[in-house]
Amino acid sequence: MGYERPAVHRTIFAVDVEGYGDPRRTTPHRLALREGLYSALRRAFDDAGVPWADCRNEDCGDGVFVLVPPEIPKGPFVEFLPNALAVALHRHNLTHDAGARIRLRMALHAGEIAYDDHGVTAPSINHSFRLLEAPPLKEALKTSRGVLALITSAWFFDEVVRHSDGLDPTTFRPVSVAVKETRTTGWISLPDRPFPADAELLATAGPGGTVAP
Repeated sequence: MGYERPAVHRTIFAVDVEGYGDPRRTTPHRLALREGLYSALRRAFDDAGVPWADCRNEDCGDGVFVLVPPEIPKGPFVEFLPNALAVALHRHNLTHDAGARIRLRMALHAGEIAYDDHGVTAPSINHSFRLLEAPPLKEALKTSRGVLALITSAWFFDEVVRHSDGLDPTTFRPVSVAVKETRTTGWISLPDRPFPADAELLATAGPGGTVAP
């Protein structure tokens, strides 16, 4: 029998491993990679003060999707967690050969999540995965010397990043995201190899991240 639960506004966190399907990775490589990924995530969540055990996480094979309890503040997900995750990834990569090393794309969004007998569903979840697959995010990570590239939704940037005392929003860059049916703006940062601060760019960005000509 189906049941209904009220929709709840939650932080949505997702990561995807760059090059997970590379044929040069063996099964032992992937097993070591996955163990390292979960270890890095748990450490980063702990360092950011977010209880990993209280979050709902789903394995995606080459990544992880996390729903955060609604009572947990959103600020730590941009103020502390990305840097902590980058540090944990660097530690892992220093002790593993190339096939088991990890570089991640990370997406942050928030929205109403609905529940049914099969789990969770929401346009906001689809939106988060479209951000994660955005070509500009893949290119940003590919050309970076770091291990992590973060993209936030326009909502998350406007409501959380812009108002944070714990990070510099002028190090984020707006990009157009066109993946499947999604057409939106995302904001990219490179936590361990940040873009130069650009206050003028931020000042010209309108609602939703639209950059004035």
